[in-house]
Amino acid sequence: MIMNIRNMSVLLIAIMAVLSGCDQSAQDPNVLLSEHQKDPIKELVITSDVDHSQFGYKQTFYVPIYSDIYTDRDARKVLLSATLSVRNTTLKKSLYINKIDYYDTDGALVKSYLDKPIELPAMATLNYIVEKEENKGGSGANFIIEVEGIDETVKPVIEAVMIGNFSNKGFAFSTEGTPVIH
Repeated sequence: MIMNIRNMSVLLIAIMAVLSGCDQSAQDPNVLLSEHQKDPIKELVITSDVDHSQFGYKQTFYVPIYSDIYTDRDARKVLLSATLSVRNTTLKKSLYINKIDYYDTDGALVKSYLDKPIELPAMATLNYIVEKEENKGGSGANFIIEVEGIDETVKPVIEAVMIGNFSNKGFAFSTEGTPVIH
């Protein structure tokens, strides 16, 4: 009887472990998990007509992203996850984001994050995640971000934070968006 209870307990634990690993659906890390499962990109898509001809500020930014870095003498690569953060720093005016494109080390487009322009309300922040397992970008990956606003006071803060670990070493660093001269 004691042996049967022990065997049943082990079997039950094994079944629970297997079943708990079954619902590992691949989810987009950029979709915030909330009660309503809202996609922040879709929530910010401009649904009304906006007269862009009245905008006095338009700028394109280059943001370096490192999806991997080299460590030690063996030229081992450590994969990094990255968070791109676009922040509207104005108290009352919206920032319009027309493009967020991700390029690899060779300058080839990896992914366009926007299908349509989005409106980022005053003081709001939009984050995009490049997962650690996404290694298409390489050590020279970058984002090109195009923004516009009603006037020169609508200037964003655009940064990226990369994190990773290797053995007993942890890595964390950030980069800033740089205006691109056309």
